[in-house]
Amino acid sequence: MSRPGAWWRGKSTPAKVETYTRWSFHFFAVIEIAAIGLPVLGQAGLGIGGWLLAMVGAHAVVCGVAASRALDWTRGRRDQPVRLLWALGAFTFVLANIALVVKKYGPSGDDIDTAAGTLFTGVLIFGAGAIALGVRNRRRVVAIVAGFAVGAAAVSFPLGMPGPAALGVAFAVLIGAGFMAFTSVFSVWLLNAVYALDEARETRTRLAVAEERLRFGRDLHDVMGRNLAVIALKSELAVQLARRERPEAVDQMIEVQRIARESQREVRDVVRGYRDADLGVELAGAHGVLTAAGIACAVTGEVVGLRGEVQSALGWVVREATTNVLRHGDAEHCTVMLAAAEGRVVLTVENDGVPADAGSLGAGPGRGSGLAGLRERLAGVDGVLRAGPAGDGLFRLTAEVPLTPSTAEVPPTVKEVTA
Repeated sequence: MSRPGAWWRGKSTPAKVETYTRWSFHFFAVIEIAAIGLPVLGQAGLGIGGWLLAMVGAHAVVCGVAASRALDWTRGRRDQPVRLLWALGAFTFVLANIALVVKKYGPSGDDIDTAAGTLFTGVLIFGAGAIALGVRNRRRVVAIVAGFAVGAAAVSFPLGMPGPAALGVAFAVLIGAGFMAFTSVFSVWLLNAVYALDEARETRTRLAVAEERLRFGRDLHDVMGRNLAVIALKSELAVQLARRERPEAVDQMIEVQRIARESQREVRDVVRGYRDADLGVELAGAHGVLTAAGIACAVTGEVVGLRGEVQSALGWVVREATTNVLRHGDAEHCTVMLAAAEGRVVLTVENDGVPADAGSLGAGPGRGSGLAGLRERLAGVDGVLRAGPAGDGLFRLTAEVPLTPSTAEVPPTVKEVTA
């Protein structure tokens, strides 16, 4: 059973920002009902006030639906909700005019006038904000806000509202609608920027992998290209000599055999260098990559004196743990600790980006192929690997290797390399 809030921690940063933005605009609907509908009900009474509250509630619901669909449109998940936006604009216009009619022809009294003015101004402000969310062109957003303000003044004069009062209402609508429109535009810009940064980080990761593949291919080409060309030439020469029954053909084939064995050795050296992971390099690389990804990273400790295969195994643990922090969680802090104690060297990687399925990582057959590979590497040096939630929203990966004469060349020392 997942813990409360696990669904939130399981989301990526862009998904969290989108959820926050979406529910913020939904909350605007609640604010509209609380700030406009309820005061109107209290000021106009259950009769007229009840009907006005119902219409404000309907307007708030339409604004919320329009905002949600507009956000989906900005992310490319649906077409622009043009009809819904026009319907919202018409509904806003009708409701604003109803407020003016109530003020002009409804029961007299200051409370009715106040309720009608609140309703008139409020629905225009919230309506403009929701409509602006579904418009991409900034000039059109400005035109919408200005149009609402001018429209507020235009419909006020025919109903007998004094000029200064009508201009005051228009100014209030201009300021309020402008603020709501700015909020909408800025929210969409921020959401798109967060998604763009996340895509850039993924692209950077893919480019790093591609560059590593190119480097490996280049190294193989440098090693094998010349040798294969020489082998081909000497083989052709040996064939020609053999056809002429020349004894030098044997010498050429012996040379081909020597070059082939040398090529095998060089390829093994290239592959070994590619597969081996230097622990110090991996620790520094983890700090740099995580910091570049916006994760506060602290790397402490360096064990000196371990044999190459032990450093390689622990280096792979650091590399895989760093990849998991970037790919499977949404961490804000990560700590990498390396220490020697009680006859063993312990590497601990801890972060606060617990994935939604953290409890199942590396558990059971077929689970966590990356962690399974690490266990195999550590088993070669008598090491063990543990991974799982550590409480308080933390995920911990621990690798332990015993310090035996087979794994240590000299007594290990620990020093802090970065913090």
